[in-house]
Amino acid sequence: MNPYLYYVQSISDGIQSAELIDVPVDTSKPIVEREKKVLLFSPHPDDECIIGLLPLRLQHESDYQVINVPMTFGSNPERREGRLAELENACSYLGWGNHRARKDLESLTVDDVVQVLLEMQPDVIVFPHDDDWNSRHIEVHHTLLKALSKVPAEFSCLIVETEFWGAMNTPNIHVAASVEQLSELLTATALHVEEVARNPYHLRLPAWMQDNVRRGAELVGGQGEAAPEFQFSTLYRIQVWKQGQIYPLLDRGQVIPCGAENLNFITQWKSL
Repeated sequence: MNPYLYYVQSISDGIQSAELIDVPVDTSKPIVEREKKVLLFSPHPDDECIIGLLPLRLQHESDYQVINVPMTFGSNPERREGRLAELENACSYLGWGNHRARKDLESLTVDDVVQVLLEMQPDVIVFPHDDDWNSRHIEVHHTLLKALSKVPAEFSCLIVETEFWGAMNTPNIHVAASVEQLSELLTATALHVEEVARNPYHLRLPAWMQDNVRRGAELVGGQGEAAPEFQFSTLYRIQVWKQGQIYPLLDRGQVIPCGAENLNFITQWKSL
């Protein structure tokens, strides 16, 4: 008998049973307001949930406020109002703010982003890396860099690059997710109801985060290193923006298990 048959079958059965889950409709959580802020520049509604592990941990473990900044509402004008409603539900479920600089649901420009940065004065900004395959993701990356080049020299923050469609070759932090954190992100992703009806990618989110553990063990931990004990993770590249330039924050890659103390290098970066 194949000793792994039950294991593989249980994964398949789990996905099929999850397809029957009714998404909760109570999305009335109050927005978590804090002095320290993370701005998450999402290319499309749903990206904020998929790559939102680090912002979620900073919110829960280090008293940050998370504000999503939707850069676009997709290429289909007829779906934009619907995608906005889904996005508001997802962000509300997570306790996140949802900043809209434009009322017409069009894409944000470089100047729009400059205005958001100056208005919000974030401690951390999150956006896709420069080779994230999807053309909109790559466009958002370059929009953010152009906007950063236009803010005053005294503006500083941490910049966190994300991956989803295209993997990074040089991530430098490997962020663990607890079962509770992953399920929270999965539930929020499922609130993008019509999008996951087209493609139930939310049900593959655990598998993606499992594969991140495999990749992050060596890409971040070092070639030949053993995998960490946690089961789910997301990979990011974190650096510092100050005096109009990007500077390194870390001398080497860092594995970040669950626990607020493991985020200290982020929360205390200005004093390092």
